[in-house]
Amino acid sequence: MQLDKIRHIERKELALFFSSPVGYLFLASFLAVTLFVFFWGEAFFVRNIADVRPMFEWMPVLLVFLSAALTMRMWSEERRTGTLELVTTTPLSGWDFVLGKFLACWILLAIALALTLPLPITVSLVADLDWGPVLAGYLAALLLGGAYLAIGVFVSARTDSQIVSLILTSFACGVFYLIGSPLLTDLVGGGLADAFRSLGSGSRFESITRGVIDVRDLYYYTSILAVFLTLNVYALEAHRWAEDGDTQHHRGWLIGTGLLVGNLLLANFWLGQLTSLRVDVTQGRIYSISEATRGYLEQLQEPLLIRGYFSNKTHPLLAPLVPRMKDLLTEFGVAGGNRVRVEIIDPADDPAKEDEANTKYSIRPVPFQIADRYQARLVNSYFDVLVRYGDEYEVLGFRDLIEVKVVGEGDLDVQLRNPEYDLTRSIKKALYGFQGGNSIFANVHKPVSFVGYVSADEKLPEALVDFRSVLNGVLEELGSDGAGKFSAQLLDPEAGDGSIALEIAEKYGFQPMAASLFDSNRFYFYLTLGDGNSLVQIPIPEALSEEATRRGIEEGLKRFATGLLKTIAFVAPAAPPPYMGQQGMTSNQYMQLRDFLQSDFSVENTNLSEGVVPESADLLMVVDPEALDETQLFAVDQFLMKGGTVVLTAAPFSARLTQQSLLATNRSTGLETWLAHHGVVLLDKLVMDPQNAAFPAPVTRQVGGFTFQDLVMLDYPYFIDVRGVGLSEDTVITSGLPQITLTWGSPIEIDVELNAGRNVVELLRSSSGSWLSQSTDVMPRVDDFGVSGYAPEGETGSHLLGVLLEGRFDSYFAGKTSPLLATDEESEADEENSDVSEEVEKSSLGTLSSVIERSPESARLFLFASNDFLADQTLRMVGSADGTLYGNSVQMMANVVDWSLEDRNLLSIRSRGHFNRTLPPLDSGDQALIEYLNYGLALAGVGMVFFLYRRRIRSTRLKHESWLAGGVV
Repeated sequence: MQLDKIRHIERKELALFFSSPVGYLFLASFLAVTLFVFFWGEAFFVRNIADVRPMFEWMPVLLVFLSAALTMRMWSEERRTGTLELVTTTPLSGWDFVLGKFLACWILLAIALALTLPLPITVSLVADLDWGPVLAGYLAALLLGGAYLAIGVFVSARTDSQIVSLILTSFACGVFYLIGSPLLTDLVGGGLADAFRSLGSGSRFESITRGVIDVRDLYYYTSILAVFLTLNVYALEAHRWAEDGDTQHHRGWLIGTGLLVGNLLLANFWLGQLTSLRVDVTQGRIYSISEATRGYLEQLQEPLLIRGYFSNKTHPLLAPLVPRMKDLLTEFGVAGGNRVRVEIIDPADDPAKEDEANTKYSIRPVPFQIADRYQARLVNSYFDVLVRYGDEYEVLGFRDLIEVKVVGEGDLDVQLRNPEYDLTRSIKKALYGFQGGNSIFANVHKPVSFVGYVSADEKLPEALVDFRSVLNGVLEELGSDGAGKFSAQLLDPEAGDGSIALEIAEKYGFQPMAASLFDSNRFYFYLTLGDGNSLVQIPIPEALSEEATRRGIEEGLKRFATGLLKTIAFVAPAAPPPYMGQQGMTSNQYMQLRDFLQSDFSVENTNLSEGVVPESADLLMVVDPEALDETQLFAVDQFLMKGGTVVLTAAPFSARLTQQSLLATNRSTGLETWLAHHGVVLLDKLVMDPQNAAFPAPVTRQVGGFTFQDLVMLDYPYFIDVRGVGLSEDTVITSGLPQITLTWGSPIEIDVELNAGRNVVELLRSSSGSWLSQSTDVMPRVDDFGVSGYAPEGETGSHLLGVLLEGRFDSYFAGKTSPLLATDEESEADEENSDVSEEVEKSSLGTLSSVIERSPESARLFLFASNDFLADQTLRMVGSADGTLYGNSVQMMANVVDWSLEDRNLLSIRSRGHFNRTLPPLDSGDQALIEYLNYGLALAGVGMVFFLYRRRIRSTRLKHESWLAGGVV
């Protein structure tokens, strides 16, 4: 084999390809289809994700047809024209010809892939693109295309018809793709489905498009390439043999070829056992086990069990996620060594394990409706992970592990949310334990009372009658364990005059329940825990077992224990009376933020009306404050003076959306003078930014006598889109976030002199094109042509929207009388017959209400200049463009809490979990420009290839002719 001879053959084939217009037609068609699929088939702009995964996801299919078209004439033309006999009689080896023709096809495929490069380059210019998965995708596409080309060259050598070669190559490559596709794997399930996925060219490509280069996948493509090239050489060599030739020589070729092919294929099974041969090329290595996770695993003192419950028969959108979860759990097992035991089971195959999951861990299958063109059926499927350490365990259901995004009408994109973070968080909870290795009552310092509001047995369903005896047994055990800290009683709300029923309906909203919708029997079965100050409702466990009941009550007891969960004192507007909603008046509610924080922390609601922050609080969060009085302000001030962390979301304006209007009103937070004392000023203006999120405006239209309501996304500068340089890279609080939408925000000014001794971190800033407005008219504006009616007014520039101050603070109340003391003195002054002297009164009260005048260096103050950006209604509006509930703002607040409470390990993992980088706001004109630009660059690329090769074609022909004349061929 000589390299110069291979190169001559390769150049000759390239010259023949580019000498015909058909070659350029193939390239242009491939590019046109690729761009169409990217922009229209996968709805790139609707996905709103800055990546090129849609192109690579379609690559295993597109390359089937491109490879078949490139290889169909390679040997078929030689057989048709009769030159194959000339080839077989030359002194060149079969490997020379096969490699020469294969390399020519591979170069053509590389040119086709190179012409798609403007696509990721364009995306990188408009958004933050992670180039790791892009480069990995091109590498894998070259190898996958090489495997397809090797198949095509071999098929071409077996027929003298180019059309037959095209069809057979497309069929053979299509089989390799379909064997691992859900179309086939959904029919079999179980281990057979996993085997099919390991053989499929498309299923092997999925992890690479995410940015994980697995040596096993690369070798798979390489082995297919080598096998069919070997078979091609053997077919060419066999064509040389005479019928009465040396049979021993022929048999030697056959055996040698068979051994080589067998070893190439068997190596796949050997490599399949090595799970560590993979490289995560994503920015931040988001698909690798982090050092923070490894740190938690190293703290294990006894075996940790991680068990995945995954059904073989599941919803088609969940099926592709199962192998990824299995791989991740395997990575946890490898990282933990002997300390971690990983089990993957299908509960349908192990009834004992399924019963244990149902009764002990309350893990139950989720019913999914699956429909195709022929039938609709209901499938009960498991997609859960159990983490158990000693007597502690955590369960992650599919709702905890996945996120669902609407990408089109009736289309859903289902992806894993951040499984490493979710698993590590569960491991941390199980590792540290809420009990700290002792009884739960070791951390309960005040007596807790269990009160069950339960109807008489004759009114209860049969299952609850039996459960009542189970409940009594658990309460007796807890009472003996509590050593006087736990008491329990069951009350019948309907006994006597029914006063208890009226009381719990008024206080807690407890109403009679029914076993089913059409059951006329009404009964009570409410379980509560209380300590005199707060009350926690205990849900009835799904599995009415002793284990599940005890666990549910202990979970409630942990809310009354100290030193187990970090506590957030949460100040937010109270829920409005029902009549306000009926009249179309609404106020901001923060259920999503509260629920998100409660998954990791104890959240204690307070209004600071007593002038103190709850003693158990580790952090104070004040959201959307309005007219805080001096007593409430004193509570905020003194919590900061104690070295605590205060998080504020406040601004001079608040927006209110009703069914008829959108209004911005001036808002007095009560914090203005207090913030100014610390060198922070909120300007009485609104920031407007050309880089903004869209406002969803409902539009009613009439079609054929029917009324439809659509959402039209309007340009809205009040929805400030903070991304890129606007997010601080100096702290993990914001550096891991793709973007933040701050609604109706105001600019923050920092007094440099007053903050000279503090660490000031600018967290959020608007873009350089933003401007300020004092107008409270915030209704969306659209002109007669549907174009945004906003234009910059006055000076433009970046404005500070979020800041962190860390260091020593001087109290706003320093040298002043405590508001608590003043209040008590006024009440005492009203008592005319007081026998206590004024001096003794002031002395005793002063010790109870003294003012801390200066904070330690550990004090932190966060300020985000918006009242509404965390409200449930706002999150729904911002997320409506993607069909989701917007979560980046809530994620940022969770990052603030984690960072402030020194849980930097989990924060570092959470910041790695933002797999999807969003696009900046683009109007329809920008989208069309990007699309047409890519089509134009693709056409220009084909033209450039034409002009470059037109000059080389004649010189290549002349060299080839002289080469033939020299007797080489």
